[in-house]
Amino acid sequence: MRISLVAGARPNFMKLAPLVFALKKAGVGPRIVHTGQHYDEKMSDAFFDDLGIPTPDVNLGVGSGSHVFQIAEVMRQFETELARNPADIVVVMGDVNSTLAAALAAQKCGTKVAHVEAGLRSFDRTMPEEINRILTDGLSDWLFVSEPSGETNLRREGIDPGRIHFVGNVMIDTLLTHSERARGLGYHRELGLVPQKYQLVTLHRPSNVDSPERLESILRGLKQLSEELTTVFVVHPRTRTRLEQEGPGRLVADGNFVMIEPLGYLAMLSLMQTARIVLTDSGGMQEETTALGIPCLTLRENTERPVTVEIGTNALVGWKSDEIVSAAQRILSGGARRGRVPEKWDGRASERIVDVLIGSADAHSTNGRDTRNLATC
Repeated sequence: MRISLVAGARPNFMKLAPLVFALKKAGVGPRIVHTGQHYDEKMSDAFFDDLGIPTPDVNLGVGSGSHVFQIAEVMRQFETELARNPADIVVVMGDVNSTLAAALAAQKCGTKVAHVEAGLRSFDRTMPEEINRILTDGLSDWLFVSEPSGETNLRREGIDPGRIHFVGNVMIDTLLTHSERARGLGYHRELGLVPQKYQLVTLHRPSNVDSPERLESILRGLKQLSEELTTVFVVHPRTRTRLEQEGPGRLVADGNFVMIEPLGYLAMLSLMQTARIVLTDSGGMQEETTALGIPCLTLRENTERPVTVEIGTNALVGWKSDEIVSAAQRILSGGARRGRVPEKWDGRASERIVDVLIGSADAHSTNGRDTRNLATC
């Protein structure tokens, strides 16, 4: 069985890692395709080192560009990749441009597609990721769901229930595997921080950082909170560019407001583990904080991961400074909600995925069908 795993951006790598190990354990050596959608070392290569992922078999080197450029370039190059290295199944994950592009190219080449983290919906079509999710799910032969809402959404959209598999969250597989290593790293000491005495912040979504009004409001709230709690702001390259364009002079780092470059997986997880609060617009961090039981304030008005709000430690607070400050102060005064870990977030999601894929191949073989790639590329 020939399986190609496609990753293109930082969120993909945490989902790819446990699949690599589960497939190898099952006797399948996957081919790893890195599209190169993220090209910054901290956002890409360092993650392979932290997670122990083998060097990708190929890096398509797509790099930056508009959404349309990235999707078109990944499709063009991945078609060539499949022609040279045919696969029986292409596994895509998440909701980045590479996810959609690889799924579409694979189907055009006659190769079956599996989507890890299928069915998530924010119901906000202004988010580029929402379009990627919907289209990728429509293209996929196997849809691996991380939370119950995913299955509900897919059934509502008319997806054949036989293609849907509730397997749990592969991001949590990675977190549980590396949690002790990250804790032992104690990265807060590198920054002179005291556990539970700082808030960890990330911000990267265009809806927040590309809007001067929203960016200014969020930063104003963070600065106000830094009077009570040290703020550690991990600045995404996109956010840094916007800050420089808008005039970084009005946001001056000081002893209680620390701005740092993006970190590798282990360092970031280590900082998260000892934070008092996490403030973010990242989907993955909503899940990670829920699994860790850490209060999370999501700087958005919607989420494609509702289970983190329904039973986890996450709360949606939007972008207005007064609402951010009010929500954070409730937590600091002892009002943090007690969440619980969602069903099947137990570190075995990747095993369930591999069982389904191998079981499907065995069934095809038993029925006398040829499972070799029928690619027309």
